[in-house]
Amino acid sequence: GDEVEVLAPSSFIDKKEDLKKGIDILKKWGLKINQNNSLNKKFGYFAENDLNRFKEIEKTQNSKLIIFAKGGWGAARILEKNPKWSNGWMLGFSDTCSLLISKYSKGYSGSIHGPMVTTLHNEPDWSLERLRKFLFEGYLEDIKGIPLKGGIAKGEIIVSNLTIASFLIGTDHFPDLKGKIIIFEDINEDIYKIDRMLTYWRMTKKLIGVLGIGFGSFSKDTYITEEKDLLKNLIIERLQEFDIPIVFELPIGHSSGNACIPFGFKATLNGNNGKLSVHIPN
Repeated sequence: GDEVEVLAPSSFIDKKEDLKKGIDILKKWGLKINQNNSLNKKFGYFAENDLNRFKEIEKTQNSKLIIFAKGGWGAARILEKNPKWSNGWMLGFSDTCSLLISKYSKGYSGSIHGPMVTTLHNEPDWSLERLRKFLFEGYLEDIKGIPLKGGIAKGEIIVSNLTIASFLIGTDHFPDLKGKIIIFEDINEDIYKIDRMLTYWRMTKKLIGVLGIGFGSFSKDTYITEEKDLLKNLIIERLQEFDIPIVFELPIGHSSGNACIPFGFKATLNGNNGKLSVHIPN
């Protein structure tokens, strides 16, 4: 019966029914839910103003688990105020990746890339069970994608929305990626925008020393085959000189089936069979 803090550090909650469905799932797991003020507020296109969203992030840092309600835009604006992080689980994805990455980059454990409260009800059973088992039992099954480049990488894992991570480059909220495995996901970005971001990553030299790269879903809807092939070919072309395993279409991101992944855990990315394993310490 641990207490969970639910807050909205980005956009306001427009679909209250989705929030309620997600909270009901968490209650069925035996968790007690503390719904913070931001869930019922609206300030422009944000939930609350920057200062109040920042204060909620800071005051909930000592809780065992924070689950963000939804993404949108606004989490990175909180980073301008340099929140004081603490160790403890903090779960989200999409826009809230900026908070997960910042916390990890400052040396604190507990960031988890995975479903948010308003997306929980859309998750398939396997994904919900994966999250529940990780939180309650510390267990994670392997997940599988499509291998694009062979080899086996072993290192700490980080997962992020590609757009959000790209805009943190050059800030003091961006981690050292050397010796790490990084997984990217995004949603409904035009192919030329993904090209622009991958080109920027190349030009900033931030991929040098990365041990393996995975790609989750890049669309909320089913891809048409032509778009999928364009993306696959773009990834191969932009990353061709990196002698590291690359895996495509891992079940991570905005598509239904957003496998939770904890930051900083040792992982193995297998570019020969497409398998991603996250190793839970004893």
